[in-house]
Amino acid sequence: MDRVDRIGPDEHVRGPQDAALTLIEYGDFQCPYCARAHEALSGLSAELADELGGIRLVFRHLPLADLHPLAELAAEAAEAAASQGKFWDMHDILFEQQRTVMDKQDLAVLAESLDLDIERFRAEVLERRHRPRIQGDLERAHQDGASKTPTFFINGERYRGDSDQASLRQALTAALGR
Repeated sequence: MDRVDRIGPDEHVRGPQDAALTLIEYGDFQCPYCARAHEALSGLSAELADELGGIRLVFRHLPLADLHPLAELAAEAAEAAASQGKFWDMHDILFEQQRTVMDKQDLAVLAESLDLDIERFRAEVLERRHRPRIQGDLERAHQDGASKTPTFFINGERYRGDSDQASLRQALTAALGR
C-alpha cells in the first residue's frame, strides 16, 4: 500500500515543491463543504505564504456520485481541462461557481470561459476519456481511508477537523510544530 503522502508525477499539485506543509485533499466539486474549504484554503495560502514558506496543495478526486449527481462529470471536466494545462483554473471555477453548475452545458460554459479548445474538451468529456483517472483516485481514496469529502491529510497525517478557515489555520500551524 502506498503512503498517503507519496505524490506521483501526474498528480495535481499547487504551491512550492519545498513547502513546509503539504495538504492533500480528497474532494468533490459538488460538495458544499469542499467549496467552503476551497475558499478557506485560498485565503490561507496567501495569508500564510510568507509565514509558513508556502503550502503545497495536492488535489485528488473523490466524487460522491450518490450524493452529487454531477460529481463524476465535474471531475472528468477538470481532467479534460488538465489535458489542456488548466486543471487549477477549472478546479477554482468549479468551486467558485458550484451553485450555478447544474448540467453538462454549464460545464461547457465554464470551459469556454477558460479559453479551452471547446471541441476537444467536449469530445473528451463525452468519450469519458478521463474516467480511468477518476477511478484511480477513488481507489486511492479507499486505500487511504477517505470516504467523505473533504478529507485532508496534512504532512501525511489525517486531519479530522472542520473545513472552515479558522480550523484549517490551526491545524496547519500545529502541523509545523510536529
